[in-house]
Amino acid sequence: MVSYSVAVSASPKPTISQVTAQVSKLTTAENKAIQQYDQVKQQLADANGRLKLVNTEVARDRKQFNLMRTYVAQVAATAYEDGNMTSMAALITSANPQTVLSRASMLVQLSSARSQEMRQFVSAARQLSGAQQSARRTQAAIASLTGQQKGKAASIGRTLNQRKSLLATLTAQQAQTVLSTSSPGSTSTPPPTNNVPTNTNAGQAVAFAYAQIGCPYVYGATGPCHSGFDCSGLVQAAWASAGVSIPRDTYSQWAGLPHVPLSQLQPGDLIYFAGVSHVGMYVGGGYLIDAPVPGQNVEKVALSGWYAANEVGAARP
Repeated sequence: MVSYSVAVSASPKPTISQVTAQVSKLTTAENKAIQQYDQVKQQLADANGRLKLVNTEVARDRKQFNLMRTYVAQVAATAYEDGNMTSMAALITSANPQTVLSRASMLVQLSSARSQEMRQFVSAARQLSGAQQSARRTQAAIASLTGQQKGKAASIGRTLNQRKSLLATLTAQQAQTVLSTSSPGSTSTPPPTNNVPTNTNAGQAVAFAYAQIGCPYVYGATGPCHSGFDCSGLVQAAWASAGVSIPRDTYSQWAGLPHVPLSQLQPGDLIYFAGVSHVGMYVGGGYLIDAPVPGQNVEKVALSGWYAANEVGAARP
């Protein structure tokens, strides 16, 4: 009997160029997911603000409704004792505004002698019912946004883990080479000196950005330093320190701020990268300050490597 042996080879290890391409793709996906997370987070904050206002309106309208309900109940009781109304009048003074609205015409008809007061009661019921519906819609929106936020966070986590796994297959030197061309972040240590005057809004924003060097990158964060920043959170906080309000995420910033040619960059300008999914602040001399990616800190980086290869454009708040 003749036996045959079959050599089974392991899957070939990916080349540096293949890992670079994969890490670049994952970094872009991660940046997009982070900015979408920021968008949802801002929408959630806005929705919670609206809910607070709506709940205040509901409380005010409920108070007015209850005052009118008490008055109408007294009217109904008096009329019933006089034999002018049926016992149905007591039922239509319900604490539920929807019940009152469903029987509004009957209420006015049964109380023709006091039709003005009854119409006011119906109006109060309508006002309260509308406010309650608005509150329910806002609560539903908050629930939906909360789900979206969790989904984006999960997506960011998956992408980050995939990138870490890829880099773990390389030596430290190889990983550094890959990151220099496939991901934002510095491979050198540029001079941290700030020579930009602080007598303008842009100068104040630049000074703030310099002061955050070394703060951790945390997606969804807008500072202060111990809480971290993501890329759009850093530039928003920097310009806010100068008294200038800009949108929260890169997509809204790019859509809402005046664009400037890259050939005319000035300190304080915002440079966008990789399909407008990443942003850093230009600080002059071919450098920018950036919150790169999770696991890294805010740093001053040269406008080269990944940055030069992925430039989209610039905006000036």
